[in-house]
Amino acid sequence: MRFEISKVLDTIEGRVTTDPTLVRAVVDLAEVVRFTDLDQGRPASMLRLGIVIDALGRQLQEDGVQVYAVVHRGLLSDADLTSNERMVVRRWADDGLVEVLANPGDRLLEVADLLGLPLLTRARFDGLRGRFPWLGQPARLLAPVVGPGGPTLAPHLGGSAVPGPPAPSPAGARLLARLWRCPEPGCALFGAGGGGGAFADLARVQRAPISQAPPTLRNGAPTCPRHERPLTDAGGRPRFAIMAIRVGGLVRGRFVVADRPVAVGRAPEEGGGIMLGQWLNDESRRWISRSHVEFELRGSELVARDVSTNGSGIRPGGSLDDERRIPLGHRQSRVLAPGDFVELYPGVQVGRAADLPSGATYAPASVMAEAPTMTMRPLA
Repeated sequence: MRFEISKVLDTIEGRVTTDPTLVRAVVDLAEVVRFTDLDQGRPASMLRLGIVIDALGRQLQEDGVQVYAVVHRGLLSDADLTSNERMVVRRWADDGLVEVLANPGDRLLEVADLLGLPLLTRARFDGLRGRFPWLGQPARLLAPVVGPGGPTLAPHLGGSAVPGPPAPSPAGARLLARLWRCPEPGCALFGAGGGGGAFADLARVQRAPISQAPPTLRNGAPTCPRHERPLTDAGGRPRFAIMAIRVGGLVRGRFVVADRPVAVGRAPEEGGGIMLGQWLNDESRRWISRSHVEFELRGSELVARDVSTNGSGIRPGGSLDDERRIPLGHRQSRVLAPGDFVELYPGVQVGRAADLPSGATYAPASVMAEAPTMTMRPLA
């Protein structure tokens, strides 16, 4: 069982990030691990983060959703967690995947505000709406609860329970337009290379400049939330485009195009390529090349270039009318206008995330698929 739990934690690790380009919600990990009603298990369990991530994926109808976790420092020594779980949290902190703070409450609200994300919490924050007016907006506070069909997310206020697309606040947009450096050597969030601490040499992630977390503001000055030291402005953040992959109507994942072309295909050989093979059926796998389409930013323009054997198609404005489909032959390129996306094979589409909503009628894959059954007891 210990091996199975470790496998689940490794899978969950791929769903925690401080990357503002990919994250879909903010969570308080110290709160989530104690939601015992979600699984009727032990007093604290890291597996409950996976249960909450699954609920978010079902709400958004999207595979691979990632969350921004802020962690109370006390969790690192919480005896209700196993020694392995405590070690995992430390490693995530050293890799810059989560923020570990002595007082995470304000930071949770700040990150949700700056990035325009929902906060998954059971706390009400009723006395803070003057500071954070968005707390009164539908779907900005979502409580992980047990519903008729299993764990789900319930809005604190009436209205939609489905979060809208991220909408950074004006302050967040200004902060995210710049790169920042922390004077503390090896800072995992704002260091030159990312990653630090006891597990720095084992870091599983290499942080790109565009993946940098939002600074905290102290008296209006950008500050490192972990070391509480003023940050230095290191220049403008590179241009980037957030892309989505939709297969069979379900958004399967997201990636970022920034300073170099990104190949998408069945199984690209190029480093950093996006592999689709795990989501394809036999027919689409035969049609789609190992590297099928390359996406590149040229100034402010997003360009798609076909590098396949069988060609691709452009769906202008998102139209699924075959008469409007524009063929894209081998080595041909096209600038993608807003709303356009590339179709590698019928039902296999790649485009800007804002232009590819999910609309599948089936559930995303569960991050808890490898969980041992006795940790997932049925609810009465």
